[in-house]
Amino acid sequence: MTFDDAYDKLVGFRVRGFADKCKEIAEDPTLDGMGFLEKVALATEAEDIIRHDRCAEKRNKAARFSNPMACVEDIIYLPNRTLSKETVARLSGCEYIRNGHNVIVTSPTGAGKSYLVQALGNAACRRGHKVRYIRHADFCRDLNVARKTGDYYDHMEEFEDSHLLILDDLFLEDSDMKNVTDLLEVITHRADAKASIVIASQLMPEQWHLRIDTKIIADALLDRLVHNSYTIEIDGPNMREYCKSLA
Repeated sequence: MTFDDAYDKLVGFRVRGFADKCKEIAEDPTLDGMGFLEKVALATEAEDIIRHDRCAEKRNKAARFSNPMACVEDIIYLPNRTLSKETVARLSGCEYIRNGHNVIVTSPTGAGKSYLVQALGNAACRRGHKVRYIRHADFCRDLNVARKTGDYYDHMEEFEDSHLLILDDLFLEDSDMKNVTDLLEVITHRADAKASIVIASQLMPEQWHLRIDTKIIADALLDRLVHNSYTIEIDGPNMREYCKSLA
């Protein structure tokens, strides 16, 4: 069997990364002194990296980010922007997910909270976590439609079962009682399961009562979310305008 035949068979076995690395090693004279097992290990590592990246890409797509390209490596840190690089680096390690903690990000509009929470979601995808991203208004709309189509419990399960749920623009609009109850149900389920939630909102948690008519439900939401949450308050320039000025 020639090398080309072996290469084709490896590709047929769906280990193209391994096959490509073997070909690269065979054609690189500087690696001639490397032992056989070292070469196999090098090719195996190449295949492992490709498979990891492929799986991360699938998880990223399944998360349904509005900005699937958001990543922590591209976050901009400015002197007049209250966003800590150390905090972002720590959260991107996803220890908070393994510990069942939450993250609450607040900022005025345009300050970059949506980008940040999606970048953290991307980091979670790359570390093997199942992530679901949705804007709060879409969350309410989806469940309202699901009630009419008979898919309500399937949708609720989707929001309850991911390793990380990201709710963007929480309470940007007023919510009716059904939607607030839906939110409490999802948050309660996730709190009981020690499953993490990342929240992005223009309102500080103590202001959420402004969007909820029933104080009992507002207190229940706060109790289940805030007590074990990391809080990030972003202040500084409008990042949309800043990035547009760089173009």
